[in-house]
Amino acid sequence: MNKLKTTPLHECYSAHDGKLIEFFGWELPVQFEGIVQEHMAVRQAAGLFDVSHMGEVKVIGEDAQAFIQYLITNDIAKMSNNDVLYTLMCYEYGGVVDDLLVYKFSSTHYLLVINASNIEKDVEWIQQQASSYHVMISNLSDELSELALQGPMAEQILQELTDEKLKDIGFFQFKNHVLIQGIDCLVSRTGYTGEDGFEIFTDNCSISRLWQLLLEKGAALGLKPAGLGCRDTLRLEAALSLYGQELSKDISPLEAGLGYFVKLDKDNFIGQKALLKQKKEGLKRRIVGFELLDKGIARHGYPIFNEKDEVIGFVTTGYQSPSLNKSIGLAMIDINYTKLDTVFYIQVRKRKLKAQVISKKFYNKKYKKS
Repeated sequence: MNKLKTTPLHECYSAHDGKLIEFFGWELPVQFEGIVQEHMAVRQAAGLFDVSHMGEVKVIGEDAQAFIQYLITNDIAKMSNNDVLYTLMCYEYGGVVDDLLVYKFSSTHYLLVINASNIEKDVEWIQQQASSYHVMISNLSDELSELALQGPMAEQILQELTDEKLKDIGFFQFKNHVLIQGIDCLVSRTGYTGEDGFEIFTDNCSISRLWQLLLEKGAALGLKPAGLGCRDTLRLEAALSLYGQELSKDISPLEAGLGYFVKLDKDNFIGQKALLKQKKEGLKRRIVGFELLDKGIARHGYPIFNEKDEVIGFVTTGYQSPSLNKSIGLAMIDINYTKLDTVFYIQVRKRKLKAQVISKKFYNKKYKKS
């Protein structure tokens, strides 16, 4: 049996009673105090996540901008230095390699932040596509650690530890070489929870000190360490996609409802022809939001039926929402059943539970936009 990978913060979990699970080959905390308590801390105050398992890939060279423009679905030509962009990488047939964030330092220097479950696959894919471009690809995933500080009190907590004016870092922007109590960090105003907050990158040797500094400074303001469990319930309420559930090699960005991040009118990019064809012909299925009308929780992979008992789709994510106090989820279903208020049935163990299509705007996001 292969040994699970760990982050440099692994030894810090036990001090906060972290419950560990296996996550795509990593041993990570699913919760500390409890999923609901951590979820509500992020919504009402702040939560601190170890996301050091995420991957980071540096792309530098005279063709860096042209290469990334070809690699991704979104348009980086409109980015300024110190901007962050959400985008996707697709296969030629339109399925998703991964979703990622692009950090622009300059037109010859970018950082790609990719999902932990896909690091090896993504790096190999990126290197393969770069063969005809003058760029250098460097996998920094083992050299960098990352924390996510999320919630309405995030700025106040972090501001007490740095002289940098955090209000000057706009939504989906970053600043490099921010000193946090002497620790050199890259700080971006991004996140995966629907709340204001920051992603903080630093070297592996400094991350434990940074973790302790933030928890100590934030304790009086309600900051709690948070695990993968509430990260998933938070991102569901914000209707944010997760690779392996709402996105995969078999699901296109258009089917996932992420067409906004696919600029079909830009110059050639990988998967463009397939996605143009899919849009022209019309989608045969797509992701919708739903609410269970019967008591229960619909989990990932559960089949969905129409009134004739025909399979019309499957659940991609489902939870009892801590903020809304109802059972909600996302599902991939036949396009004929995607209108609001449409009723269908989800197989939950031995029962078929009634569900209804609702808007994916489960929760009003509270990002700090200028």
